[in-house]
Amino acid sequence: MVPLARKTLLHEWRRFLPSGFAVAFSGLLLLVQAALVLGIFGSAAVYVRKSGGDLWLGFPGTQSIELGRPISAQAQIAALMDPAVARVEPFNWLDGDWRGPADKGGVSVFISGIDTHADALMFADALSPDLRARLDEPDGVIVDRADLAKLGLDVGGQAILNGHRVRIVGAGNGLRALGGVNILTSLETSRRLDNGEHAGQVAYYVVKLKDPSQASAVQARLDAQGKAGRFQAWTRDDFARNAVIYWMFETGAGLGVMFLAVVVVLVGAVITSQTLMGAVAGSIREYATLHALGVGVRALRRVVLEQAAWVGAFGILVGGLGTLIVVALAQRRDVPAQLSPMIVVVCAALVMVIALLSGLAALRTLRKADPALLLR
Repeated sequence: MVPLARKTLLHEWRRFLPSGFAVAFSGLLLLVQAALVLGIFGSAAVYVRKSGGDLWLGFPGTQSIELGRPISAQAQIAALMDPAVARVEPFNWLDGDWRGPADKGGVSVFISGIDTHADALMFADALSPDLRARLDEPDGVIVDRADLAKLGLDVGGQAILNGHRVRIVGAGNGLRALGGVNILTSLETSRRLDNGEHAGQVAYYVVKLKDPSQASAVQARLDAQGKAGRFQAWTRDDFARNAVIYWMFETGAGLGVMFLAVVVVLVGAVITSQTLMGAVAGSIREYATLHALGVGVRALRRVVLEQAAWVGAFGILVGGLGTLIVVALAQRRDVPAQLSPMIVVVCAALVMVIALLSGLAALRTLRKADPALLLR
């Protein structure tokens, strides 16, 4: 029966092609939606994932970078006293008010004060040593290239940030933050821009270990000391995951996206089932002939389900290729979109489920495969 399913698909490919494209379109929507979700909400962890270091120290209970508060220098001292720690680097994060060209008005921005040494940990994967060195210029800042238009300025332009005049000394890629524009400065410049009551303190310390495999053990030791010193330690992966989960579930934005994913699955299942039922109905006389030759209804059902599986495989292949093209175009336009192997596997499984459910719905058409039909 399996060869029969394949031969029927090849011979009657025009009938089954709409079903295949319906599955492919469902897969395309799911994968593109997943890529946008990972890209958009993943940018909440851009500070962590674009930086080196194995541990992060911050205010207890902090769920995302922008929720951080200044912590005492005791956190840095505690980390440096641990024999497993190789380096500790401060990271100053604070809110900012950007005043550029008059036609752009004010823009709320995020200020990231970082170390300017060539081997610094913060944004190690996003800044070249030459670009980082430009921050040594007093009041120099770096922004993401995609945010220049939003700020209304180009490299070399000047603006007022928290009441101080700053100059854009460079533009990078992969620096965009979720919810606002990320402005990179040196630690010295960020301290001058900090007008809050905690000026002089930083919000985070990034810790590099001698042996990264000891991250969990060192994190537990620093956590124990942090209870008295009012700070908490997270591993790099845990802190990045917490930021993404916070934006996806605590803010409500992610729930809306997931609801849309459910709608995509349901619509895809309905459309695919209707097209597959039409294809089976178009071959009803052939199924009736097989039934008259002694092929049981159960065997015919297996044929239809095999056909649905092959249609699903075709849809996954076409939808996957379409997704690669769409995601590549999105990234060229600085649209945050990214995919992971696990998400691709999950979406492919959902697409196959849609195809098989459509095959089950099409089984009702086999009730008309009565040999008496051949006498009409």
